[in-house]
Amino acid sequence: MITAAQLRAARALLGIDQRELADIAGLSVPTIQRMEASEDVIRGNVDSLMKLIAALNTAGIELIGEGSASTVGGRGIRLKK
Repeated sequence: MITAAQLRAARALLGIDQRELADIAGLSVPTIQRMEASEDVIRGNVDSLMKLIAALNTAGIELIGEGSASTVGGRGIRLKK
């Protein structure tokens, strides 16, 4: 699962805009815009979510889920080493 805040943070950390993310994920810009405008956890087409998460993973983003090991707790993102 990924939240809208995680998505915006991941994009900012990578230094890419919505169009670039849409291109690397194989999604449309309106789809990325809708995802980023979500209230909390992104809801939507499972295929689109899988494409998004795979693209972020390939770009070097590690999603930190609720309850995952983190020094301060909570959700987040980090660049993989």
